[in-house]
Amino acid sequence: MDLASRGSISDIAASKLARVLALPLAALLLATACQPVAQSTPGSSSSASPSPSPTPAAKHVFVIVLENTSSQLALRQPYIATLAKQYAVATNYAAISSPSLPNYLAMTSGSTWGIRDDNYHKLPDTGLGSQLTGAGISWKAYMEGFTGDCYGSPYPYALKHNPFAYYGGACPPNVVPMTDLAADLNGATPQLSWITPGMCNDGHDCGVRAADGWLAQFVPPITSSTAWKQDGALFIVWDESSAQDGRVALLVVTPSLRGQLTMPLNHFSLLATIADRLGVPRLGLAKQASSLQPQLEAAAVKSPTSG
Repeated sequence: MDLASRGSISDIAASKLARVLALPLAALLLATACQPVAQSTPGSSSSASPSPSPTPAAKHVFVIVLENTSSQLALRQPYIATLAKQYAVATNYAAISSPSLPNYLAMTSGSTWGIRDDNYHKLPDTGLGSQLTGAGISWKAYMEGFTGDCYGSPYPYALKHNPFAYYGGACPPNVVPMTDLAADLNGATPQLSWITPGMCNDGHDCGVRAADGWLAQFVPPITSSTAWKQDGALFIVWDESSAQDGRVALLVVTPSLRGQLTMPLNHFSLLATIADRLGVPRLGLAKQASSLQPQLEAAAVKSPTSG
C-alpha cells in the first residue's frame, strides 16, 4: 500500500473518532449551559446567603424639668454639683420667658404662643407629643400627682407644668402617673420619657434643696437602666431662673459626654436636640436653634463604652 492510500485510511478513522467524541461533548456543554449561575461576593462562598445588617438601637431621651432656680444656686446643691462634675453641664443656658407655662411650651413646640401667664389655653393640635405619635415614636410624660385627669388631678400635680394637655385641648393617653416610671425603666422604656415632679419636689414650693434630694433618688434608676446605657441621654433643666439674669442650668447626663458646654443655648435648643436625637423635624423656633446633637454624636464615637 502506498503512502497516499495510508493517508486516506488515517483521515477516515480520525473523522469517525471526532464524530464519536463530539456527541457526548455537545451534550455536556448543553447541560452546563442550562444550570443557574451561582452568585457570590468577595470573601463568601456561593452557597452562603448575605447576613442582614444589624438594626441600630433606638435612641432614648429622658427630660426632667424643675422649677425657678438660677444656674448658680442649682449648681451649689450637693447632688446636682456631683452630676455636673461627673457628666456635662451647659454654662450659658437661658430660659425663654416667665412664668412657667410659656417656657414649657417653648420646650415642647418651639413657641410661647404669645402666652404670658399660667392659665389654660387651648392650642392647635401640635407639639412634640403629637409629632412623636404621628411618627410612631413611643413617648410618655410621667407626672407626679397625676391621677388620670390632666385638668383635675390634685396637688402636687400642676396643669401648668404639663404642656402636653394644651395642644389640641385633650389629655393624651401618654400622660401617666410618676409611679409608672420604675416599671418602664425595667421593661419597655419609651424613646422619650418626659418627667415632671410635683410642686414640692420640683423646687417650686419647697426650694431647690428638695429638688436636689428628689434627683438623688430618681436619677440613679435612670442611669442604671438599659435604655440609658445604650447611648441614652438625660437632660435636667429648670424652667426659669430665680435671679434677674434668666440663666438656668442644663445638665446633660450621658454615658460619654463630659465637661462644660459654653455655647449659647436655651429652651429652643433643648427641643432642637430632642428632635435631632429622635429623628423628627424641629418645630417652631427650634429650627434656628443650636442643637447639642453634634456634641453627643462625637462623644459617643470617641467613647468605647457607649452605644
